[in-house]
Amino acid sequence: MESFVERVMEVRAGWGGEVIIHGVSVAAGAIGVNTDAAFFGHPGVLFILTHSERMDRIDYASEQAEPAVTFTGRKTLVAAAVAVVLIVGALVIRPARTGDDARPPGPGERAAAAMGLGAPAAAVDLTALVTDREKWLAAHPRDDASWAVLGSAYLEQARRTAVADWFPKAEGALKRSLELRPAEKGNLDAMTGMGALANARRDFGTAKKWGELVRAQAPRRWTAYPVLVDAYSGLGDYKAAQKALEQLDALHSGLAAYLKASQVYRDRGWREDAVMAMEHAAGAAKAPVEKAYALFRLGELSWERGDAEEALGQYEAALRTDPAQADALGGRARALASLGRGGEAVRDYRMALGRAAVPRLQLELGELLESLGRAEEARAPYEALGALAGQEGAQPVDESVVLGLFEADHRDPEAAVRRLTQEWGRHKSMEVADALGWALHRTGDDAMALEYAKKATEPGLRSAEFAFHRAMIERGLGDEAGARRHLQEALRTNPGFSPVRGPMAKEALAALAQPPPGGPENMQPPTPWVAPDLPKASPKPKPKPAEPVPSPAKPSPTGA
Repeated sequence: MESFVERVMEVRAGWGGEVIIHGVSVAAGAIGVNTDAAFFGHPGVLFILTHSERMDRIDYASEQAEPAVTFTGRKTLVAAAVAVVLIVGALVIRPARTGDDARPPGPGERAAAAMGLGAPAAAVDLTALVTDREKWLAAHPRDDASWAVLGSAYLEQARRTAVADWFPKAEGALKRSLELRPAEKGNLDAMTGMGALANARRDFGTAKKWGELVRAQAPRRWTAYPVLVDAYSGLGDYKAAQKALEQLDALHSGLAAYLKASQVYRDRGWREDAVMAMEHAAGAAKAPVEKAYALFRLGELSWERGDAEEALGQYEAALRTDPAQADALGGRARALASLGRGGEAVRDYRMALGRAAVPRLQLELGELLESLGRAEEARAPYEALGALAGQEGAQPVDESVVLGLFEADHRDPEAAVRRLTQEWGRHKSMEVADALGWALHRTGDDAMALEYAKKATEPGLRSAEFAFHRAMIERGLGDEAGARRHLQEALRTNPGFSPVRGPMAKEALAALAQPPPGGPENMQPPTPWVAPDLPKASPKPKPKPAEPVPSPAKPSPTGA
């Protein structure tokens, strides 16, 4: 094979900028010199590459345009075969996973995902999830994880429908999961579900135990902290609730964190922060049912601060998003009643109770009918509450606060005091303190009632109902200044907080009016006050300036 190097010569680099090749002088720039020796002008051995005809042909060919690449049918077939081989190889290396399925999740999967994120689930999705898990467990009865999922689904059904039968079913499924895999072996899903179930039943002490057990085993498992926030709030430990919220926020951001943040801020009286957190929750919602719940909570916050028009808009937006939202329907009834649209409010209350028999809505409906002069119609919701109050120890949900307020105003205040005293022994929250204080006022014990009214109003929650109760207690004690101040606070916070007690607050404030001119007797001295002559303090002697220290005499020069 012909070499590109035609000859290799031994040359000697000269000192005058020339190269000597076999005794012939050649300009250094005309040849390729590729050694350091020639650069520095030292004699040495150089290798010189000269062009040949073969090299000239290569240079000429490199300057010509290359022909366009064309694909024949055979080449296309070969390329397709190579692509198939590469794809098959990739699948062998990484098989398809469940998450790779591009199909949208089914109803059961949507419900399971929502509950896993601490969000409400749609009724149709819950039904699909319950049916799917029940069918699966019929064939696989020892699947502890599926029992935990089924128990959580039963609990969510109980929350949406307020049907008592769902609570024992939820408890049974969760306990079955714990039998198959005990808490000591890390059944965190079932333990978290038991905590959430206890909160839904308002058994906050039990919820606290489950939440703290999950946190002890898995401190970075964020699902334990919403349970703890609710438990601490129900127990009246609002500082611990805020600390649990901070831990939740450090581990997880999303709908559940925003919902709990709004709840904690509301309890502390930070209304603007509560609204902002709930707006973030509405923005983080992915499903219509989640959006509807956040809008409902925004309506509740608007109504509590006395903006009934805005609250009505939020409730209606929630119902447009999820027409099955019974809580939003009850909220709309409350806002309509506050706006003086009593007939529409009665209609909405009855529709809401047809979907979920919530005791609080029954009490509100009865009082609205009573304020409208329809006492006969008010007997039905009152009788339903009376029957519920008679079920001592058989209630799936602890409704002691609502039943205590009902008994204090419409039945037996003494029974209300007994019921609420027992509840205070378990849960020292602001709601229980307010209800117990009001029940004691209804029995005539205003001195003791005031102590509980202070526990309800001083932590920070801005509630027109709480302020009204404290004002009436202070009026009973003869503290007109305190009564006036808290009546004004109640009407300033929410003028339409109750169709019964709202007008009572206005009448009581008008009766108190303003203090008489001149003030009470002996409040001011009979003669103008004259400042007494007080001895003036003697001025402090100024310190004498320090005498200058004489400098030592300099020695005289020698011989002076």
